Amino acid sequence: MRWSFADSHIRIEEGGWTRQTTVRELPSSVELAGVNMRLDEGVIRELHWHKEAEWAYVLEGNVRVTALDTEGGSFIDDLSKGDLWYFPSGHPHSLQGLGPNGTEFLLIFDAGAFSEESTFLLTDWLAHTPKAVLSENFRLPADVFDALPPAEKYIFQGELPGSIDGEKPAAFKKSKLNFTHHMLAQEPVQASGGRVRITDSRNFPIAKTVAAAHLDIEPGAMREMHWHPNADEWSFFIRGRARVTIFAAEGNARTFDYMAGDVGIVPRNMGHFIENLSDEEPLEVLEIFRSDEFQDFSLFQWMGETPQRLVRDHLFKQDAKMGQKFAKAVEGAEKDVIKDLYYRSPEYAEEL
Repeated sequence: MRWSFADSHIRIEEGGWTRQTTVRELPSSVELAGVNMRLDEGVIRELHWHKEAEWAYVLEGNVRVTALDTEGGSFIDDLSKGDLWYFPSGHPHSLQGLGPNGTEFLLIFDAGAFSEESTFLLTDWLAHTPKAVLSENFRLPADVFDALPPAEKYIFQGELPGSIDGEKPAAFKKSKLNFTHHMLAQEPVQASGGRVRITDSRNFPIAKTVAAAHLDIEPGAMREMHWHPNADEWSFFIRGRARVTIFAAEGNARTFDYMAGDVGIVPRNMGHFIENLSDEEPLEVLEIFRSDEFQDFSLFQWMGETPQRLVRDHLFKQDAKMGQKFAKAVEGAEKDVIKDLYYRSPEYAEEL
């Protein structure tokens, strides 16, 4: 259930690098695959497309994205840390690092068996197409295409881009689709122990196959006991140290420790929770799902919404006093996605 990008093979190119975590590196990652990529200033991830849909989160820096929709509409946008993009299957696009520090981002593909090496690249296609065919297709003399690169370029240094308006071609027709979203600009859900931002097809309509939650878990706090009914959870740990415990039924449970750059998998419907192991440093995590909507069940909320007679019979048959305490604690059934350290609270001191 755990893998580190630090253990993945890294492909180094001119001004950039990439490494991937797929079902080959992490066999439990059957629904999603991840690619961690960096582009220096002006460096281009060449014009390309995929069989799979591509979702991405900008980890650092600035990046320009371009895309084309199926009606011939074009899209160009500049993104920064905490922003997303989503390109449906087959939609051609490109990426270019901006600013003096370039950019680093996490790419998610909606198939665990995805491979970055199977990308459809513009230069690769043209290098393997007869010049006579290119001549007919573009209505140009064949010798024009003698200047084409002999093989794929993949990642390479390009010219620094100008303004978006200044770069729009003469035939530019603005797409009706919005391929990008500012996730960290969303108003967060405030929990007792942190903040949560959820982005799925309800607030980012184009993202039909990937949903995500961004978690800020305060020192010592925990992501409450819960499970997801509609998809496996593919987690990426951006900052801090975490401990995840997974309940797999039949008396089986496993605990894994994670740090920045690690990937975790929790199969759908398996109960789990996430603890911030630090008493000083916040924990920042992305929970990502192959689904159009984020869904979870809260154990706390379930206990509060269930008739307390049933709860007592299940858990506190032998101790009515403890059963009353439990019933009082879950009385409001308020979902608290990230829970603070209760033993440090005034309520806990009063209990003692």
